[in-house]
Amino acid sequence: MRLVIVAGPPATGKTSVMLHTLRHILTDKIRVAVCKIDCLETSDHSTYRRLSLPVMVGLSDYICPDHFYVSNLEEIFAWGEKQQAEILVVETAGLCHRCAPGIKGCLSICVVDNLSGIDTPKKVGPVLTTADVVVVTKGDIVSQAEREVFRRRIEMVNPAAHVLEINGLTGQGALRLKKVVLASPSIEGVEGRELRYPMPSAVCSYCNGETVIGSRYQMGNVKKIVYREVSND
Repeated sequence: MRLVIVAGPPATGKTSVMLHTLRHILTDKIRVAVCKIDCLETSDHSTYRRLSLPVMVGLSDYICPDHFYVSNLEEIFAWGEKQQAEILVVETAGLCHRCAPGIKGCLSICVVDNLSGIDTPKKVGPVLTTADVVVVTKGDIVSQAEREVFRRRIEMVNPAAHVLEINGLTGQGALRLKKVVLASPSIEGVEGRELRYPMPSAVCSYCNGETVIGSRYQMGNVKKIVYREVSND
């Protein structure tokens, strides 16, 4: 089974991109299953079901969605096998820009949009810099010059990635992503495989439910700010 990981900042069009891509894939009679990982609520599963696909939903609630995703990946993979899927798409809601849900040996797709600002590629972090494919959306709203600058910024932080432009409304460009997905390797399972980048440490008093502010209420993995003078130059 091919395992495809789709991540990126919120509202960039991850679901729309994959819907258009999967429509192309389904024309080849390939069996596909989808797992959507989100935080508190999602309606994306109903959107995927319009393609008559088996869909699994995981809500992380009080846990980082990407930590939740990794902790449940074996069960998700087993569910995909039970659906007899040839391709399992896992769309995860990365929020902190520090997590990188990509797995070595599996296709990793990062979706970003042209409206987020030209500095976004270097801010997003490992989810983009470790991706095999970077999909750029909303290019129809900005100028050609802005698209070229944004693409160049992506290439600067991840020169090895395929950079594809896809229109989330019309699906233009999704056929190229289909070809990349079908060229990705199949795997027997996920146990023992490695993440492309370590998850951030996330065990402190606030992770465990503390709500009171103050150093004496802090324990565990706590990082304090380093004060620096900021130049006016």
